Amino acid sequence: MAKQRFRDIKQGKAVSTPEIQKSKTPANNYASVGLKIKAFLTDAFMLVMPIMYVIFYLVMDGREGFAEDMLMGWVYILIPLVVVQTIFMYLSGQTPGYRAYNITLIDENTKEKPSLFVILFRNLTAILSLFTLIGWALMFFRKDKKTLHDLLSATAVVNKK
Repeated sequence: MAKQRFRDIKQGKAVSTPEIQKSKTPANNYASVGLKIKAFLTDAFMLVMPIMYVIFYLVMDGREGFAEDMLMGWVYILIPLVVVQTIFMYLSGQTPGYRAYNITLIDENTKEKPSLFVILFRNLTAILSLFTLIGWALMFFRKDKKTLHDLLSATAVVNKK
């Protein structure tokens, strides 16, 4: 299509065709990396620290006991963490950190709160991607800010309306 001159359009000699405007707001309002990191740190202090305290001092009889069998100690910490996070996300779609920064977890296909199995799978794969660090680093390179466990479970962390 040849470029139309403004004078022709103004005088009615040529009909202008409206161009399709691209929406500046994305269809899904994905949470920013900063909000996700802040929510992660909040959850680390509100959920992980109490669990670690109980495991260190009540279950493993102090830091020395934890140091002797560190692998089992981390298993004792991560299993309750996955259970607690799964319960929080299943009930409201948010952990305390997500609630503090007004973000929530949704199923990418239905745009609703994910099922219990999907949330449990996401939390288990989040721990696995924590050990590789590549899974968490994906959010810095993707436009939708998804991590590996979000991609595997078909979920997304979005700003709550």
